[in-house]
Amino acid sequence: MTRQTIELPQLRMPYPAHVNSHFPALREENETWARRMGMLDCGAIWDTSQFHAMAVDRLTAWTVPDASLADLRLVHRLMLWTLAWDDHFAFKFKRTGDLSGARAFTARLHSFLSPVPGAAVPDPVNSVEKGLVDLQYDLLRSTPVHMRQELNRALRRYVDAGVQELVNNLAGRVPDLIEYALFRRESFAAYTAPCFVELSTGAAIPESIKHTRTVSALFDAFMDHMGLANDIVSYQREVDDEHDVNNLVVVLKASLGVSVQEALYAAADLVDARLRYFEHLAQTELPPVIRQAGLDPGERADLEAWLKGALGFLAGLYAWYTSARRYVPEGGPLAERHPTAEAVPVG
Repeated sequence: MTRQTIELPQLRMPYPAHVNSHFPALREENETWARRMGMLDCGAIWDTSQFHAMAVDRLTAWTVPDASLADLRLVHRLMLWTLAWDDHFAFKFKRTGDLSGARAFTARLHSFLSPVPGAAVPDPVNSVEKGLVDLQYDLLRSTPVHMRQELNRALRRYVDAGVQELVNNLAGRVPDLIEYALFRRESFAAYTAPCFVELSTGAAIPESIKHTRTVSALFDAFMDHMGLANDIVSYQREVDDEHDVNNLVVVLKASLGVSVQEALYAAADLVDARLRYFEHLAQTELPPVIRQAGLDPGERADLEAWLKGALGFLAGLYAWYTSARRYVPEGGPLAERHPTAEAVPVG
């Protein structure tokens, strides 16, 4: 299909991406799990060249640079699974318009996402289900209860969002901007990211401030940036190739009545605004919350480590977006590199 001629805007990312020291070990086993789950070759989700073009090993090593090898492997498999689900769902249901099949497929996935250890599950019948069963075993065995529950909740939101995307596509319904911004956190699996940062840093947001307005806004800005930035770099893949209406650029084009190019620039401005708001919250609004809560030095250190890890996660995603051939055709990156900066101080 002929693609539109557009100029992808340069995105601001002033934070450096670091590579996990266990990357060589992960790279050696990059194919192992996907192949064992039946995701590669012989009529599976990807052929080997497509798989390596995605560079999920690099994505993982960039986004969780301080994770242990065991946690790096877990995040890698979760990220692989979300991409496998995405491509399988697009091929089987979005391209065919099979809404009833999509709903049945999603209902079965819910049966594999029980947070109860030892719960009975159906026998997996495809590579997506097989991967989810295997992940559940790892999640249930190796992660704290709160993280297991949060990851399962995030994955349920993620697969449910796929059905809603298909509903929108079939109806030609472009979502409202506010509705879409909230929905994108689910459809990007962004609710998994706070857990990934915790795995990478070994630090959690202190419970005494976790549910404050300021920290909730931090979470929202963090999740919004990653999903909305993805909409820019994946615009041609999703809209030109898959005819998807669930994309920030499409939403802005419809709501503002502008051209695709103008909508791309507006989307870049919105993505930058979410990162700047994260920075503002960390620098200006969070310190009074910390003082009022009376956080001890250990809690302050955990909070600072988590915030630094969150910015590192976004930097890692940016590095992947601007290099992986899933989005970038051979010939160069989408955006120029920016000067690095120190992480936002807190406290």
